Amino acid sequence: MRLFPLISWKGQKNTANNHALMYLNVYDLTPVNNYMYWFGLGVFHSGIEAHGMEYAFGAHEHPSSGVFEVEPRSCPGFVFRRSILLGSTDMSSTEFRSFMEHLSNKYHGDSYHLISKNCNHFTDEVSTRLTGNPIPRWVNRLAKLGDQGSESGYSSLTMMSEAEDEDEEDSHRHDHDHLLTSPNMDVAFLQDKPVKLATA
Repeated sequence: MRLFPLISWKGQKNTANNHALMYLNVYDLTPVNNYMYWFGLGVFHSGIEAHGMEYAFGAHEHPSSGVFEVEPRSCPGFVFRRSILLGSTDMSSTEFRSFMEHLSNKYHGDSYHLISKNCNHFTDEVSTRLTGNPIPRWVNRLAKLGDQGSESGYSSLTMMSEAEDEDEEDSHRHDHDHLLTSPNMDVAFLQDKPVKLATA
């Protein structure tokens, strides 16, 4: 595996024309989201799409990478809700995948935590490092509320409309989550060597 130095990735420029758009793909984990979504709440999974692949973080029992790649907008075990443009990268597909492999050293499957280190924390870090834009706050709001509740000794949910939040996102531009405990043939975890998706 080729490791990149820890530098500001968004500042890198590539002489080749490798410009690629980056999307946040958001998935529902429960049918209750159909009601909660309109209040700016929900239980969501998210992945980063670029160069024709999607990368996400899930839990397993081993001290190895929990970052995996799948076909865009088709993460197994989740119901796709929407795709949000985050920005773009000038990395080639090889550089982008190597960046993901490097970052996956921080995201081991056995370090997954619903409140403090879930899939949405992973996508937020990727987006912030590569585009300078965080993911929309509503995607990981329940984890943040859970964290605040655990700090204060109780949990309270503040209802905020998604419209208010999206107005806030535009001005800044910017879980409860599903555990991927048993990868199936549609999921390929990033390892020390390249992996390919299994074909049906």
